[in-house]
Amino acid sequence: LQEGQRHPLLWLLVLLHGADSFYVPGVAPINFHRNDPVEIKAVKLTSSRTQLPYEYYSLPFCQPTKITYKAENLGEVLRGDRIVNTPFQVSMNVEKKCEVLCNLPNKPVTLTVEQSKLVAERIREDYYVHLIADNLPVATRLEFYSNREEEEKKKEKDVQFEHGYRLGFMDGNKFYLHNHLSFILYYHREDVEESQEPTYRVVRFEVVPQSIKLEDLKADEKSLCTLPEAAGSAPQEIDPSKENQLLFSYSVHWEESDIKWASRWDTYLTMSDVQIHWFSIINSVVVVFFLSGILSMIIIRTLRKDIANYNKEDDIEDTMEESGWKLVHGDVFRPPQYPMILSSLLGSGIQLFCMILIVIFVAMLGMLSPSSRGALMTTACFLFMFMGVFGGFFAGRLYRTLKGHRWKKGAFCTATLYPGVVFGICFVLNCFIWGKHSSGAVGPFPAMVALLCMGLCISLPLVYLGYYFGFRKQPYDNPVRTNQIPRQIPEQRWYMNKFVGILMAGILPFGAMFIELFFIFSAIWENQFYYLFGFLFLVFIILVVSCSQISIVMVYFQLCAEDYRWWWRTFLVSGGSAFYVLIYAIFYFVNKLDIVEFIPSLLYFGYTALMVLSFWLLTGTIGFYAAYMFVRKIYAAVKID
Repeated sequence: LQEGQRHPLLWLLVLLHGADSFYVPGVAPINFHRNDPVEIKAVKLTSSRTQLPYEYYSLPFCQPTKITYKAENLGEVLRGDRIVNTPFQVSMNVEKKCEVLCNLPNKPVTLTVEQSKLVAERIREDYYVHLIADNLPVATRLEFYSNREEEEKKKEKDVQFEHGYRLGFMDGNKFYLHNHLSFILYYHREDVEESQEPTYRVVRFEVVPQSIKLEDLKADEKSLCTLPEAAGSAPQEIDPSKENQLLFSYSVHWEESDIKWASRWDTYLTMSDVQIHWFSIINSVVVVFFLSGILSMIIIRTLRKDIANYNKEDDIEDTMEESGWKLVHGDVFRPPQYPMILSSLLGSGIQLFCMILIVIFVAMLGMLSPSSRGALMTTACFLFMFMGVFGGFFAGRLYRTLKGHRWKKGAFCTATLYPGVVFGICFVLNCFIWGKHSSGAVGPFPAMVALLCMGLCISLPLVYLGYYFGFRKQPYDNPVRTNQIPRQIPEQRWYMNKFVGILMAGILPFGAMFIELFFIFSAIWENQFYYLFGFLFLVFIILVVSCSQISIVMVYFQLCAEDYRWWWRTFLVSGGSAFYVLIYAIFYFVNKLDIVEFIPSLLYFGYTALMVLSFWLLTGTIGFYAAYMFVRKIYAAVKID
């Protein structure tokens, strides 16, 4: 198979392989003896300025004699990883001072004008190169003095790690390429019996990239080289207007480390912001419980009073003059317009809800560690497909309750409405990415087809199955009968407007998850690792509670204003926090990302639109079911003559 041309069958194998590979927590450790080869592979080039990943050999790096790509799972494909071998020769615990890659020193690598232009372009776009050794991603150490007191400054350096290493740097209008890599690998010596050869495990992989001019890199015939003194050397310039000659070289240094294999990922995940997290979570918990306490008290007291009033037999004449939610009892369960679309959207909402709940829970237990690449995406895709049963069941039962008859059409609508929109947006975005020849397009074309097949072969039948049983089940029992003739709806006050409702209802749930959103965004757009699933689980619970409460309050006010058209309105208003997520995404784009070009901006807003849509479905569904249960409860509590 040529590079780039991969077979559709291979894809399906990869998908099936993906299906069984994500149950394993992490990956088993590999033990090395001294002199064993440690393979260094390349993953991709990324930039948070363009959001377009490229594969490693899209740039003229040194190539091994035979290029082999690792079979990827679905998640890796969606992330744009293309894991491939490189010509670096690294052996366990063997030092290398300096060695030239791929060309003899007297014949340097010559970059054509085209290649030089491309390299300069990638340096300007701030690209990072991602390599892995024994499945550990390479990191660049950044040391800076924290702004503490002057005396402590001398001792205390803060160390942070960047993922990957910078392809090069710019100085004025000149481009410089990092053509020498100093690998620093840390090993942990395992305990073995005295007679046995000692075994080692790789626990950290760092790189110090350098730019060294061809003339300064002194090399002999055996491809060995000596690095110049740091002070006197000039960096290797890449002039995009002409051919450039240079050498690629590398050195390897091993250090023993106390880090155990099990905790080798901790350096990549060191977050200096865990305090912010706890602060924000406690903050949101307090706010939510405070508000929910107040709301519950008000609602319960008011309801008790209402119900007691309505149920006083003797004052029937007085009660009839009163206004309030009892007056609309004959219309409150009147089916809304477009019941099929409503039940389909709620079905997709249930599907999303189950998927997100399970993914966050499994990730919280540590089964989707970042070391098994792409596991999170793979799991999420498969779970969404399999949760079609529940989505279909709830949608079918609700559709029947709303007096729907065409269950086959309803099931088809549930299975295709939301997934169809998602697939459509992704397809359009992918066409743009293919135009840029990026590896972030959902693989070659077959991957798109494979995803579509999964949708049609797994999700569709399961939705139909669930819908069939949901539609056959007893519909939800509504406690009061619906009148023949609809009631007149009185003139509504300005604050009962849908948009005002959306703005009011969105604030509380959004406030509860605002900080978490920042970390999720930087994980998606700035190539950070996101691993705080314990926090996320708490935030998710808070979100569910606050959405349900807001929705109950809104529906209560609406019924008190004698407006009984609450089905669609509750669904729209409960998803109000999605509107704030959209505004936050725009704010994040303007303030945090320096994306200037058209296609990256299009990608950002395309994927943001998908996030906002999914979030609206999720919160709208939670709110709708909370309100529906509430309405059934209160009308069951009053005596209707």
